Amino acid sequence: MTEQRRGLIFGIGAYGLWGMFPLYWPLLKPAGAMEILASRMVWSFVSVLAVLIFTKHWSWFAEIRHEPRRLLLLLGAAALISVNWGTYIWGVNSGRVIETSLGYFLNPLVSVLFGVLILHERLRPAQWVAVGIGAAAMVELSLTYGHLPWIALVLACSFGTYGLFKKLAKVPAVESMAIESGFQFLPALAFLLYLQFHGTAVYAHAAWHVTFLLTFAGLVTLIPLLMFAGAANRLPLSTIGLLQFLAPVLQLLCGVVVMHETAPGTEWGGFAIVWLALVILTWDGLRQAQLNRAVALSVEGTDVAYAKG
Repeated sequence: MTEQRRGLIFGIGAYGLWGMFPLYWPLLKPAGAMEILASRMVWSFVSVLAVLIFTKHWSWFAEIRHEPRRLLLLLGAAALISVNWGTYIWGVNSGRVIETSLGYFLNPLVSVLFGVLILHERLRPAQWVAVGIGAAAMVELSLTYGHLPWIALVLACSFGTYGLFKKLAKVPAVESMAIESGFQFLPALAFLLYLQFHGTAVYAHAAWHVTFLLTFAGLVTLIPLLMFAGAANRLPLSTIGLLQFLAPVLQLLCGVVVMHETAPGTEWGGFAIVWLALVILTWDGLRQAQLNRAVALSVEGTDVAYAKG
Protein backbone atom coordinates (compact mmCIF):
# COMPACT_ATOMS: atom_id res chain seq x y z
CA MET A 1 0.00 0.00 0.00
CA THR A 2 1.36 3.43 -1.00
CA GLU A 3 1.85 6.20 1.53
CA GLN A 4 -0.73 8.36 -0.27
CA ARG A 5 -3.35 5.61 -0.11
CA ARG A 6 -2.59 5.05 3.57
CA GLY A 7 -2.98 8.79 4.13
CA LEU A 8 -6.33 8.76 2.33
CA ILE A 9 -7.57 5.96 4.60
CA PHE A 10 -6.43 7.91 7.67
CA GLY A 11 -8.13 11.07 6.38
CA ILE A 12 -11.43 9.37 5.62
CA GLY A 13 -11.26 7.66 9.01
CA ALA A 14 -10.61 10.91 10.88
CA TYR A 15 -13.31 12.98 9.21
CA GLY A 16 -15.69 10.02 9.17
CA LEU A 17 -15.38 9.62 12.94
CA TRP A 18 -15.82 13.36 13.50
CA GLY A 19 -18.89 13.20 11.28
CA MET A 20 -20.41 10.43 13.41
CA PHE A 21 -19.98 12.29 16.71
CA PRO A 22 -23.71 13.28 16.80
CA LEU A 23 -24.50 9.60 17.36
CA TYR A 24 -22.12 9.32 20.34
CA TRP A 25 -22.97 12.19 22.68
CA PRO A 26 -26.69 11.33 23.10
CA LEU A 27 -25.60 7.89 24.37
CA LEU A 28 -24.14 9.63 27.45
CA LYS A 29 -27.49 10.88 28.73
CA PRO A 30 -28.65 11.44 31.45
CA ALA A 31 -25.27 13.20 31.88
CA GLY A 32 -25.57 16.91 31.12
CA ALA A 33 -23.44 18.75 28.56
CA MET A 34 -21.07 20.15 31.22
CA GLU A 35 -20.39 16.74 32.80
CA ILE A 36 -19.83 15.23 29.36
CA LEU A 37 -17.46 18.08 28.47
CA ALA A 38 -15.48 17.75 31.72
CA SER A 39 -15.26 13.96 31.32
CA ARG A 40 -14.00 14.40 27.78
CA MET A 41 -11.29 16.78 29.00
CA VAL A 42 -10.13 14.56 31.86
CA TRP A 43 -10.03 11.33 29.87
CA SER A 44 -8.46 13.05 26.84
CA PHE A 45 -5.54 14.05 29.04
CA VAL A 46 -5.27 10.51 30.45
CA SER A 47 -5.38 9.04 26.92
CA VAL A 48 -2.71 11.29 25.42
CA LEU A 49 -0.55 10.82 28.53
CA ALA A 50 -0.76 7.05 28.01
CA VAL A 51 0.37 7.46 24.39
CA LEU A 52 3.35 9.59 25.45
CA ILE A 53 4.32 7.08 28.15
CA PHE A 54 4.05 4.18 25.70
CA THR A 55 6.14 5.93 23.03
CA LYS A 56 8.55 7.47 25.57
CA HIS A 57 8.23 10.74 23.71
CA TRP A 58 9.12 13.50 26.19
CA SER A 59 12.05 15.39 24.68
CA TRP A 60 9.81 18.07 23.14
CA PHE A 61 8.53 19.20 26.55
CA ALA A 62 11.90 20.48 27.76
CA GLU A 63 12.06 22.80 24.74
CA ILE A 64 8.51 24.15 24.75
CA ARG A 65 8.28 24.86 28.49
CA HIS A 66 10.81 27.66 28.01
CA GLU A 67 8.70 29.31 25.28
CA PRO A 68 5.94 31.30 27.02
CA ARG A 69 4.49 32.63 23.75
CA ARG A 70 3.74 29.15 22.44
CA LEU A 71 2.37 28.07 25.81
CA LEU A 72 0.06 31.11 25.90
CA LEU A 73 -1.15 30.32 22.38
CA LEU A 74 -1.92 26.75 23.42
CA LEU A 75 -3.66 28.01 26.57
CA GLY A 76 -5.85 30.14 24.30
CA ALA A 77 -6.37 27.13 22.03
CA ALA A 78 -7.46 25.05 25.04
CA ALA A 79 -10.02 27.70 26.01
CA LEU A 80 -11.35 27.93 22.45
CA ILE A 81 -11.69 24.19 21.94
CA SER A 82 -13.46 23.98 25.31
CA VAL A 83 -16.05 26.47 24.04
CA ASN A 84 -16.30 24.55 20.76
CA TRP A 85 -16.74 21.14 22.42
CA GLY A 86 -19.22 22.43 24.97
CA THR A 87 -21.36 24.20 22.36
CA TYR A 88 -21.28 21.17 20.07
CA ILE A 89 -22.25 18.67 22.77
CA TRP A 90 -25.04 20.93 24.00
CA GLY A 91 -26.31 21.51 20.45
CA VAL A 92 -26.35 17.81 19.57
CA ASN A 93 -28.04 16.75 22.81
CA SER A 94 -30.59 19.57 22.41
CA GLY A 95 -31.73 18.25 19.03
CA ARG A 96 -29.96 20.88 16.91
CA VAL A 97 -27.61 18.67 14.90
CA ILE A 98 -28.47 20.38 11.60
CA GLU A 99 -27.37 23.76 12.94
CA THR A 100 -24.16 22.29 14.36
CA SER A 101 -23.33 20.86 10.94
CA LEU A 102 -23.78 24.34 9.47
CA GLY A 103 -21.04 25.58 11.82
CA TYR A 104 -18.51 23.19 10.29
CA PHE A 105 -19.65 24.00 6.75
CA LEU A 106 -18.93 27.65 7.57
CA ASN A 107 -15.54 26.93 9.12
CA PRO A 108 -13.47 27.09 5.86
CA LEU A 109 -14.99 30.50 5.08
CA VAL A 110 -14.17 31.74 8.58
CA SER A 111 -10.59 30.48 8.23
CA VAL A 112 -10.20 32.37 4.95
CA LEU A 113 -11.58 35.53 6.55
CA PHE A 114 -9.21 35.22 9.52
CA GLY A 115 -6.33 34.83 7.09
CA VAL A 116 -7.18 38.25 5.63
CA LEU A 117 -8.01 40.10 8.85
CA ILE A 118 -5.29 38.69 11.12
CA LEU A 119 -2.51 37.20 8.98
CA HIS A 120 -2.91 39.89 6.28
CA GLU A 121 -3.13 37.32 3.51
CA ARG A 122 -4.30 38.46 0.09
CA LEU A 123 -7.37 36.76 -1.31
CA ARG A 124 -7.86 35.79 -4.92
CA PRO A 125 -11.06 37.08 -6.57
CA ALA A 126 -12.82 33.71 -6.29
CA GLN A 127 -12.10 33.63 -2.57
CA TRP A 128 -13.66 37.08 -2.11
CA VAL A 129 -16.73 35.87 -4.01
CA ALA A 130 -16.99 32.81 -1.72
CA VAL A 131 -16.70 34.95 1.43
CA GLY A 132 -19.34 37.35 0.10
CA ILE A 133 -21.72 34.48 -0.67
CA GLY A 134 -21.11 33.11 2.83
CA ALA A 135 -22.08 36.47 4.32
CA ALA A 136 -25.26 36.45 2.20
CA ALA A 137 -26.05 33.00 3.56
CA MET A 138 -25.81 34.32 7.12
CA VAL A 139 -28.29 37.09 6.29
CA GLU A 140 -30.70 34.59 4.72
CA LEU A 141 -30.43 32.15 7.64
CA SER A 142 -30.87 34.96 10.18
CA LEU A 143 -34.13 35.95 8.47
CA THR A 144 -35.20 32.29 8.49
CA TYR A 145 -34.42 31.73 12.18
CA GLY A 146 -35.53 35.19 13.26
CA HIS A 147 -32.10 35.56 14.90
CA LEU A 148 -28.47 34.84 14.11
CA PRO A 149 -27.75 31.07 13.96
CA TRP A 150 -25.55 31.49 17.03
CA ILE A 151 -24.68 27.82 17.50
CA ALA A 152 -23.27 27.61 13.97
CA LEU A 153 -21.42 30.91 14.36
CA VAL A 154 -19.91 29.98 17.76
CA LEU A 155 -18.74 26.63 16.37
CA ALA A 156 -17.29 28.14 13.20
CA CYS A 157 -15.58 31.08 14.92
CA SER A 158 -14.23 29.12 17.90
CA PHE A 159 -12.81 26.36 15.70
CA GLY A 160 -11.48 28.84 13.15
CA THR A 161 -9.69 30.81 15.90
CA TYR A 162 -8.49 27.54 17.44
CA GLY A 163 -6.92 26.63 14.10
CA LEU A 164 -5.29 30.06 13.91
CA PHE A 165 -3.75 29.70 17.38
CA LYS A 166 -2.48 26.23 16.52
CA LYS A 167 -0.96 27.53 13.29
CA LEU A 168 0.86 30.29 15.18
CA ALA A 169 2.04 27.92 17.92
CA LYS A 170 3.47 25.37 15.43
CA VAL A 171 3.33 22.40 17.79
CA PRO A 172 2.65 18.87 16.40
CA ALA A 173 -0.78 17.29 16.97
CA VAL A 174 -0.10 14.87 19.86
CA GLU A 175 2.20 17.26 21.72
CA SER A 176 -0.31 20.10 21.26
CA MET A 177 -3.16 17.94 22.57
CA ALA A 178 -1.06 16.96 25.59
CA ILE A 179 -0.52 20.62 26.54
CA GLU A 180 -4.10 21.71 25.76
CA SER A 181 -5.68 18.85 27.70
CA GLY A 182 -3.16 19.47 30.49
CA PHE A 183 -4.53 23.01 30.82
CA GLN A 184 -8.08 21.62 30.83
CA PHE A 185 -7.43 18.75 33.24
CA LEU A 186 -7.49 20.36 36.70
CA PRO A 187 -10.57 22.60 36.18
CA ALA A 188 -12.44 19.68 34.59
CA LEU A 189 -11.43 17.27 37.38
CA ALA A 190 -12.47 19.83 40.01
CA PHE A 191 -15.88 20.17 38.38
CA LEU A 192 -16.39 16.39 38.27
CA LEU A 193 -15.39 16.07 41.94
CA TYR A 194 -17.84 18.88 42.78
CA LEU A 195 -20.64 16.92 41.10
CA GLN A 196 -19.65 13.77 42.99
CA PHE A 197 -19.57 15.49 46.40
CA HIS A 198 -22.97 17.10 45.78
CA GLY A 199 -24.56 13.85 44.62
CA THR A 200 -25.48 15.19 41.16
CA ALA A 201 -22.90 13.25 39.11
CA VAL A 202 -23.99 10.69 36.55
CA TYR A 203 -20.52 9.08 36.34
CA ALA A 204 -20.49 5.82 38.34
CA HIS A 205 -24.14 6.39 39.36
CA ALA A 206 -26.00 5.62 36.12
CA ALA A 207 -26.06 2.46 34.00
CA TRP A 208 -22.63 0.89 33.56
CA HIS A 209 -22.52 1.60 29.84
CA VAL A 210 -22.94 5.37 30.45
CA THR A 211 -19.94 5.38 32.81
CA PHE A 212 -17.95 3.33 30.28
CA LEU A 213 -18.81 5.68 27.40
CA LEU A 214 -17.95 8.76 29.50
CA THR A 215 -14.54 7.18 30.19
CA PHE A 216 -14.14 6.22 26.52
CA ALA A 217 -14.69 9.88 25.48
CA GLY A 218 -10.94 10.45 25.81
CA LEU A 219 -10.08 7.83 23.20
CA VAL A 220 -12.97 9.00 21.02
CA THR A 221 -11.25 12.40 21.00
CA LEU A 222 -7.70 11.11 20.53
CA ILE A 223 -8.18 8.46 17.81
CA PRO A 224 -9.44 10.74 14.99
CA LEU A 225 -6.81 13.33 15.92
CA LEU A 226 -4.03 10.76 15.47
CA MET A 227 -5.58 9.61 12.19
CA PHE A 228 -5.75 13.22 10.99
CA ALA A 229 -2.06 13.71 11.85
CA GLY A 230 -1.28 10.60 9.79
CA ALA A 231 -3.27 11.95 6.86
CA ALA A 232 -1.78 15.45 7.03
CA ASN A 233 1.73 14.01 6.81
CA ARG A 234 0.93 11.99 3.67
CA LEU A 235 -1.62 13.96 1.63
CA PRO A 236 -1.53 17.26 -0.29
CA LEU A 237 -3.30 20.15 1.40
CA SER A 238 -5.85 20.26 -1.44
CA THR A 239 -6.92 16.67 -0.67
CA ILE A 240 -7.21 17.46 3.05
CA GLY A 241 -9.33 20.47 2.10
CA LEU A 242 -11.76 18.26 0.20
CA LEU A 243 -11.91 15.62 2.92
CA GLN A 244 -12.87 18.19 5.58
CA PHE A 245 -16.36 18.46 4.07
CA LEU A 246 -17.00 14.78 4.87
CA ALA A 247 -17.55 15.56 8.58
CA PRO A 248 -20.35 18.18 8.27
CA VAL A 249 -22.03 16.15 5.50
CA LEU A 250 -22.18 13.13 7.81
CA GLN A 251 -23.34 15.32 10.71
CA LEU A 252 -26.13 16.70 8.53
CA LEU A 253 -27.16 13.17 7.52
CA CYS A 254 -27.16 12.09 11.18
CA GLY A 255 -29.49 14.97 12.01
CA VAL A 256 -31.91 14.34 9.14
CA VAL A 257 -31.84 10.55 8.70
CA VAL A 258 -31.05 9.20 12.19
CA MET A 259 -32.44 11.86 14.52
CA HIS A 260 -35.28 12.89 12.21
CA GLU A 261 -34.68 16.61 12.59
CA THR A 262 -36.61 18.78 10.17
CA ALA A 263 -35.84 22.17 8.69
CA PRO A 264 -38.07 24.57 6.75
CA GLY A 265 -37.46 25.01 3.05
CA THR A 266 -36.06 28.50 3.60
CA GLU A 267 -33.37 27.05 5.89
CA TRP A 268 -32.30 24.64 3.17
CA GLY A 269 -32.01 27.69 0.93
CA GLY A 270 -29.43 29.10 3.34
CA PHE A 271 -27.54 25.81 3.31
CA ALA A 272 -27.58 25.84 -0.51
CA ILE A 273 -25.97 29.31 -0.51
CA VAL A 274 -23.26 28.09 1.88
CA TRP A 275 -22.61 25.04 -0.32
CA LEU A 276 -22.30 27.31 -3.37
CA ALA A 277 -19.65 29.33 -1.53
CA LEU A 278 -17.79 26.11 -0.62
CA VAL A 279 -17.92 24.86 -4.23
CA ILE A 280 -16.31 28.12 -5.40
CA LEU A 281 -13.72 28.00 -2.61
CA THR A 282 -12.87 24.36 -3.36
CA TRP A 283 -12.68 24.94 -7.12
CA ASP A 284 -10.34 27.88 -6.59
CA GLY A 285 -8.17 25.90 -4.17
CA LEU A 286 -7.83 22.96 -6.58
CA ARG A 287 -7.05 25.28 -9.50
CA GLN A 288 -4.38 27.09 -7.47
CA ALA A 289 -2.86 23.79 -6.34
CA GLN A 290 -2.68 22.66 -9.97
CA LEU A 291 -1.01 25.93 -10.99
CA ASN A 292 1.49 25.60 -8.13
CA ARG A 293 2.37 22.06 -9.22
CA ALA A 294 2.81 23.22 -12.81
CA VAL A 295 5.14 26.03 -11.70
CA ALA A 296 7.12 23.65 -9.47
CA LEU A 297 7.55 21.15 -12.33
CA SER A 298 8.60 23.96 -14.67
CA VAL A 299 11.21 25.20 -12.19
CA GLU A 300 12.45 21.66 -11.62
CA GLY A 301 12.76 21.12 -15.36
CA THR A 302 14.69 24.39 -15.74
CA ASP A 303 17.06 23.40 -12.91
CA VAL A 304 17.71 19.99 -14.50
CA ALA A 305 18.39 21.59 -17.88
CA TYR A 306 20.72 24.13 -16.27
CA ALA A 307 22.59 21.37 -14.42
CA LYS A 308 23.05 19.40 -17.65
CA GLY A 309 24.20 22.52 -19.46
